[in-house]
Amino acid sequence: MQEQEKMQSMPIKMYRTTDRLMVATPMPGLEPEDIVVEVRQDGRLMIHGDLRGMLKDVKELLVDEWSVGHYHRELELPNAVDGEHANVNYGNGVLVVTLPISNHVTPALLTLAKTGVARGERVGNVGHAPRS
Repeated sequence: MQEQEKMQSMPIKMYRTTDRLMVATPMPGLEPEDIVVEVRQDGRLMIHGDLRGMLKDVKELLVDEWSVGHYHRELELPNAVDGEHANVNYGNGVLVVTLPISNHVTPALLTLAKTGVARGERVGNVGHAPRS
């Protein structure tokens, strides 16, 4: 396995309000289509980012003090969330997942739509539970 192909665990920040959980993590060097977020039935959040074509035209790497991708992190969420209505935003190398707190877990596989250069989003319902 080449050095660039090793999975990296990313640090996270998790915030909670009365109606939402927010998870932020740095994932520099990716495009939105490289990122997948999954809310699992067991209440776990999985964040995964694949790197494609990094340094493919570089013939000789002289200094390598930090790595870009492949990223992977799984964590147990402290509350049940509605994955179907989650927002996911990626910009400036940071991924932010906003999950509405719910009475039960609604699993979902979340991908991002490209909105600009190295920017993307997935809008569920602005991170809020739907209004009746």
